Order: sequence, then C-alpha cells, then structure tokens
Amino acid sequence: MRLSRRGLMAASAAGAAALSMPSIVQAQGARELRFIPHADPTSLDPVWTTADITRNHAHLVYDQLYGMDENFRPHLQMLAGATTSADGKLWEFTLRDGLKFHDNEPVRAQDVVASIQRWWMRDAYGSVVRSRTDEIAVVNDKTFRMRLKQPFVLLPEALAQPACVVMPARIAATDANTQITDPTGSGPFRFLPGERVSGSRVGYARYDGYVPRTDGQTSFLAGPKVAHFERVTWTFQPDPATAAAAMQKNEYDWFEAPSIDLLDVLKRDRDIQLRILNRMGGIGCIRFNHLHAPFDNVAIRRLVQACVNQKDFMEAVAGADPSLYRTGVGLFAPGMPMASEAGTEAVAARIDFAKVKQELTAAGYKGEKVVLLGPSTIPSLHAQSQVTADLLRKMGFNVDYLALEWGAVVTRRASKEPIDKGGWSIFITNLTSLSNVFVPANIAIRSGPTAWFGWPDAPKLEELREAWLNAPDEAEQKRLARELQLQSFRDVPHVPTGHFLGPAAFLKNLTGIQNGWPVFWGVRRATA
Repeated sequence: MRLSRRGLMAASAAGAAALSMPSIVQAQGARELRFIPHADPTSLDPVWTTADITRNHAHLVYDQLYGMDENFRPHLQMLAGATTSADGKLWEFTLRDGLKFHDNEPVRAQDVVASIQRWWMRDAYGSVVRSRTDEIAVVNDKTFRMRLKQPFVLLPEALAQPACVVMPARIAATDANTQITDPTGSGPFRFLPGERVSGSRVGYARYDGYVPRTDGQTSFLAGPKVAHFERVTWTFQPDPATAAAAMQKNEYDWFEAPSIDLLDVLKRDRDIQLRILNRMGGIGCIRFNHLHAPFDNVAIRRLVQACVNQKDFMEAVAGADPSLYRTGVGLFAPGMPMASEAGTEAVAARIDFAKVKQELTAAGYKGEKVVLLGPSTIPSLHAQSQVTADLLRKMGFNVDYLALEWGAVVTRRASKEPIDKGGWSIFITNLTSLSNVFVPANIAIRSGPTAWFGWPDAPKLEELREAWLNAPDEAEQKRLARELQLQSFRDVPHVPTGHFLGPAAFLKNLTGIQNGWPVFWGVRRATA
C-alpha cells in the first residue's frame, strides 16, 4: 500500500520519539551527516559476519591495502607500492607514510600480517589466498611479503575484498570465530562507543590523524578518502514510512534503503533525490541448513527449488516498480561478467501442490518442524520471508515461522545446533556486495564445515571453483561460471529468488556520494 504525503507526515509524528535527535546533534547542522541505515549493526566485526550493515560500519573505521573502484578494479590504498618476482610467486608490499590507528599508534606491517591471517580464516576469497600462500612475513615495520605456492595474479583483487581490513595486531590476534569488541581502526572516521545506543544509534567522528592518498580520483573504496563532515550519525528506524517522513522534514540527509512503495512519494519532494547507487543489487536467497533434517536431503531441497517462482518473490519486494527487478537469475547479478541464465529452469514455479505433497513424502520428509528465520526489520527480507512461509506450508511442511529483527537472525544463523536446541532450518537473506560479482567472493557456493552459514557438503562446487581460479582467460572463466551455476542448481545450497535494485534517497544539497554501498568520504553539503 502506498502512503500519501499527509500519511507520511502523520507517521513521522507517531515515530517522533524513535527519531528525535538530541539538541547537541541538531545544533551541529552542516558539520554532521545524518544517515538512516537499512539495519542496526548488531556486530561490529566484519570478519565474523558477512552482514552488509557491519561491512558499511567497517568502511568508516578501517582502511584497506587495496581499494576497489566502482568498476570493481583494485587500486593501491594503504600501500605505497607492491612488487612481484619474475616467477610471480613472491610479492613484497610497502605501506604509505603517516598511517596511524585511532589510538595514534602507527600502522605497522605486523598489524597488516595479523589482519590478513584473521581475515583469511573466514572469508570466501580469503580462503583462496590462504590455500595459495606458503609464507606471509614481516620484513620491517613498513614492509611485508607473501610467498605463494603458484602465481596468482588475482591477489590485489583478493586483498581488496570488503572484509580485508587492517586492525591493530593486538585486536587481529582475536580468533576469527570470536567477535571483536574493540573497533579501533585507521580509517577516516572513528567509532564513538559513548554514543552507541543498541538497536537505534551509532556515532562516528572524523579522525583528524587520517592521511588520505593524494593521487588518483575518489571512486567508491579507492582513491583519496577525504572526510568533509566532522560527524556521521546513524539512526536506525524499523518503520520505513516514519523514516521517509523524517527525510521530507529534512531531519535526515540520507536514507539508505527506502521501501519501494515509498519511492513515488519521495520522488515528488523537490528537496530529495533518488538514485541507484549499488548496481550489485541484491539476489534474494532461501538458505538451507544442510546439517539437519529435512534439508540435509538434496531431494527435498530440489523440490523447494522447483516450487519457487522468482516473479512472486520479486513482486513482493518491488512490485510497485517492476523496472527494479529481474527474474531468471542465478549466482551473479545481471550485467556482471560471470552472470548467465544457465540452469535457471530448475526454479520451475510449480503449483501442483497436491502432487508436491506426495513427492515430499516420497523424498523422505517425515513432518519435521521447519524453523524459518524471517527478518522483520528489512522490508525486502520481510516480504520474501512471508512468501517463503506461505510456499512451504502449501508444499506440506510443518513451518515454525519466526519473524525476528535482523540482528537476531545474524546471531542465530551462526548456530549449528539442532532445532530442539535453538537451531534453524532456513533463513532468508539477500546476497549482495562483491559476492554478486566475483566467483571467489561468492559465499553461497562454498562447501564444508567452515563454509557460510548452512554448511553444505558440495565437493563438485569446490572443484569447479578451483578450476575457475586456474582458468587461463576470461572465456574459460565464463564457461566455468556457467558450470558452477548449473552445479549449484543440482546441489541446491540455496535458492535464488531474483535480483532487485533499490534506490537510495538523499537531500539534493549533498554532493560527492559514491556509487556502491554507502561510504561517507567525499560527501559534502552544498552551500546556498
């Protein structure tokens, strides 16, 4: 249902308590950027979780060795330079001058090595680097080296992945399976723990000790990261109508993810601009727990896949503007080099549910409870969760649908326990970020006990992924990406539910907003 401007203003009044700002914040005016994120960052550790909101937090407070530009090419960021040996196996990296952490300690090669070693224990692309590295070692405070088992020209691309951030060695020493609690970084903004209100507010201040690059142009995560605002304040609002109304009253500058039904209303406001910043978009995902019944059974997973209608899911997400979604989607975002429609006929949109119920029993389903974790505070996920619950019930599953705020889903999906001990069967998410672009970064196709939540056993996917990494050219990469997608539809680690793009809303007096997920350097408020 679409809301009128009057309805939005009423919603704003109703939600005033949730969005009210301290007078000190209001008084800062042009010095502060006021942002409404898509979720509240339950975790502050970008290595421990793949949640997009934690990634966005991380790129305020941390910096990276390489920065990815808006065309997904890596550039030197914290590095002054990198050299390789003639055989391509030895890489030596040198840090830029002037790099400091927020506690004013210098960034050293020891910090970088510890950060890479923590990152590669959990990250999909990081595991590739770990498996191909014979040695990573400190040469001196500003230099480290990596000795590889074989040439690997994709190393800069790997080190530019969003979770490969540099922490102090004392923090990076934390086991990768344990969340860090100290977000000390060396990025352009520092986290303000005294302003953190769980579930509502996060505060950041410009770090005056940050030294931006002086060469190149700012493009997404690459180039000079110049912080023009003294502060960035995130205020999460679970009700999109209330958030949109606050935007119309100029109480906030930037609304990351307005629901599709509100776009027409926001578009009519002369002070607000709508723009698709992130062409990676989101691929909806029904993610199975492969450790426990019933989804340890591939025949049952395939039956769910056969009953999914991507159009039903995407209409629930973006039916108000069909130009924003695509169906016939597999592992990668449409328009990306590795994208294809290979195997998508497996998502067959079956509706003969009487027969499906018989096939479900024949496949081995014994009426086990299916615990569905449905995020309720992110509109696109809430819509897909409801469609999933309805579909599973029509198929004959015994569904326990838990509508939870996103942070609770992030925490619970990490559990490998059985259902009766707090486990889960399915969670709904959107596959986003560089996972939709690069094969090695695609978290949904990893296999084994250290894989992404769900822990599928799919050795053929691992075999094809390794072949892709060794492909001699892009033509062979594309062929293998098609094979990977075909195999994914056979193994069914998850079911893709379609691809959609979501415009961001921001006041027209903001300039310098980068394409990609939200980053806060380069952004200015234009003067009248």
